[in-house]
Amino acid sequence: QVKCIEVVEAYVERIKEVNPLINAIVKDRFEEALQEAQQVDKLLAESPGDDYLEEKFPLLGVPITVKEAFSLHGMPNTSGLVSRRKVIATSDATVVSRLKQAGAIPLGVTNCSELCMWYESSNKVYGRTNNPYDLQRIVGGSSGGEGGVLAAACSVVGVGSDIGGSIRMPAFFNGIFGHKPTTGVVPNDGQFPNAQGVRTSFLCTGPMCRYAEDLELMLRVMAGPGVTKLKLDEKVLLEKIKFHCMDHDGGSIFVSPVDKEILQAQKKVVEHFESKLGVQVQRVAIHKMKYSFQIWSAMMSSKDSDGQEAQLFTDLLGDHGKPVWPLWELMKWLVGMSSHTFPAIALGLTEKLMKLNPGGNAKLVSMGKSLQEEMEALLGPDGVLLYPSHPTVAPRHHSPICMPFNFAYTAIFNVLGLPVTQCPLGLNSEGLPLGIQLVAASYNDHLTLAVARYLEKAFGGWVSPGEV
Repeated sequence: QVKCIEVVEAYVERIKEVNPLINAIVKDRFEEALQEAQQVDKLLAESPGDDYLEEKFPLLGVPITVKEAFSLHGMPNTSGLVSRRKVIATSDATVVSRLKQAGAIPLGVTNCSELCMWYESSNKVYGRTNNPYDLQRIVGGSSGGEGGVLAAACSVVGVGSDIGGSIRMPAFFNGIFGHKPTTGVVPNDGQFPNAQGVRTSFLCTGPMCRYAEDLELMLRVMAGPGVTKLKLDEKVLLEKIKFHCMDHDGGSIFVSPVDKEILQAQKKVVEHFESKLGVQVQRVAIHKMKYSFQIWSAMMSSKDSDGQEAQLFTDLLGDHGKPVWPLWELMKWLVGMSSHTFPAIALGLTEKLMKLNPGGNAKLVSMGKSLQEEMEALLGPDGVLLYPSHPTVAPRHHSPICMPFNFAYTAIFNVLGLPVTQCPLGLNSEGLPLGIQLVAASYNDHLTLAVARYLEKAFGGWVSPGEV
């Protein structure tokens, strides 16, 4: 009904209107995108039939955006690191290449936190990204630009990556859908920094979008041949799912208590399932979840099966150049002389402290392994856990520094390797997005995606920030 060129032009106009406020797209490729849209229209005009095109190009003409940490040919690939300011991608990351081959048209790249290791998307290369629901609040990180750009309707679908919640936190703070697939299904190649050693089994690349039905299509394209590991063709009967619910992590001293309105939203989901689906939602209290942050930290810095040490964050900060000394950088930062952000410097310091307690770390790693077994046994082939996406709604800028470990609510599932879908649940009394995490056992992504589609119909899904 509409030409591809009209669709791309509409999104380009939308970005020009909104991006000066939210600073989510840090480099655009509008001219190339418009040329690609013309080629799509030409292909459609000459095409023998729509079915053939739909099968060959499932995303034909769909405008997308890509987190700047991924290589997108001709676009910067700094990950917010000043020393990489001049780095331009000369190829496409595997997932970007697959999306392009499926017909998608990239509009540009979006902001992230410095080296993708903090949950506010702000850096010394591109500055800070603002939440479209309230410009004084964060978009989350590290795929924060992606969360903001999708929430503000500046793109249709997007590419994110997640090692501690970097897809799900921005999806939650911006009221959209985000899916962290089962570990090892979607390739991570072509992003900086990429995971090494033990972290290769924690980092996940996945889809972010406004509409739940787009998650599965994106996942199929991004996973490529790896999709056979998932059961996406299996029909899901929601009445047959065993639902479990956990309101909070059990009261970790490192993490904020869960907001009342987040708890109320979760309660409404439970009541809805029980009354409309006729299922009994089982309340669970998994004691080890209280140590989520400690388990994640210990597992992130543990050795892999070959005895290889985890890569130091300070080495990444130096980007193969001079080593970065966090204490010296902190001194420079205090007088406005450092080229790094405060969270990156703080993470470098924390890393040094973690090295001082190898015995404690080993205990936490084994606790993580036993938690993984407990979760897999609990969820089994037909279970879904409801769990908060974050203890608070989108915080104000800079305030994550005061509660730096709140990301533990998402991070724990990275080290457990489980598939998780963040699902929006409308807005709170201040007009900020609410949401919930849906967790399943490994390779049961189809369950969480099916529940997300159901919840979107029941609770309304994405709400335009313009309506707030």
